[in-house]
Order: sequence, then C-alpha cells, then structure tokens
Amino acid sequence: MQEEHEVPALVGKAHARLLKKLAGEIAAIETAIGAKKATLAFAVRAEIIQSVPGFAEATALTLLAGLPELGQVSNEVAAALVGVAPYDDDSGKRHGQRCIKGGRRLVRNALYMPCVGAATLNNPVFKAFYQRLIAKGKEPKAALIACMRKLIVILNTMIARGEKWDPNRYQLA
Repeated sequence: MQEEHEVPALVGKAHARLLKKLAGEIAAIETAIGAKKATLAFAVRAEIIQSVPGFAEATALTLLAGLPELGQVSNEVAAALVGVAPYDDDSGKRHGQRCIKGGRRLVRNALYMPCVGAATLNNPVFKAFYQRLIAKGKEPKAALIACMRKLIVILNTMIARGEKWDPNRYQLA
C-alpha cells in the first residue's frame, strides 16, 4: 500500500493537489452528465436501455454518449457502428472465417461485461440464446459477440419504437 510508505512532504502535497484537481474534474463531468440526463429525450432513451435486465445506468450512459445514432439507423448500421457486425473473408471459391472489426471500441468495451452477465446470469432471453449457440458448437467468445449484436439490434428497435424491455417480445423459438 502506498499509504504505508513515507513520502517527502513536497510529493505528498503534489499528490493531494492532484487528487483535489481530479475530484473537481469528476464533479464537473458528473454535472455535465446530469444536465444531459435532464433533457427528456436523453432520459427516456436511458430509461429504455436500463429496462433491459442486466444493464445499469453506467452502461446506458456510455451507450448514449458513444452511440447517439442508436434508434435512428438500421440494425445493420448499428451493429457495424459498435463493431459487432460479422464481415466475411471470402475470395473466389474459398470461404474464410467471419470476423468482427472496426466500430467504436469504447462502446463495444462498455457492452462486453454487461453482456457476459446477461448471457450467463441476468437475462433469460440472452441466456437461452447463448446456451443455444454453445450447444450448436459455437465458441463461447463468438456466442457472446452474437449476443452483443442481438442486444444492439434489440436496443436499436426498442429506442426507435420508444418501448421498454418486454421479455415475451424477444423470446427465441
């Protein structure tokens, strides 16, 4: 632990000043987020995202900040913007493996852990979808990316329609 070691007074004061400055920056950012959340459209979209089991305020805010087009673009474009759309690697008669690439890494990273929780614990719809893909022989990481893509498509549709999460609507056959 750093606190156990003695530091020169000058270093301690500099450290305290930095912590105070960072606390001020964090407060300013939180104020800006609060002001943005005060707008009705932003608050409604955040509420729709948070209605999905396993998705909290931090994920909703990251999605809305990093992907403001959500609900206004096609499902294919939304998946491509996040970077979870599968791209082929075909040439002539050769059929290569599909892969994901590009997109907005911060949004994709913010979706990863909530999707892990949704696919394995919190959300029965995504859990069933994930288990079905695993049973078909998909690699766990590929199945998780498929869940992320399905989530973005569902969120895009929900925001476009102004609907909250309804598990009966998204039950998989």
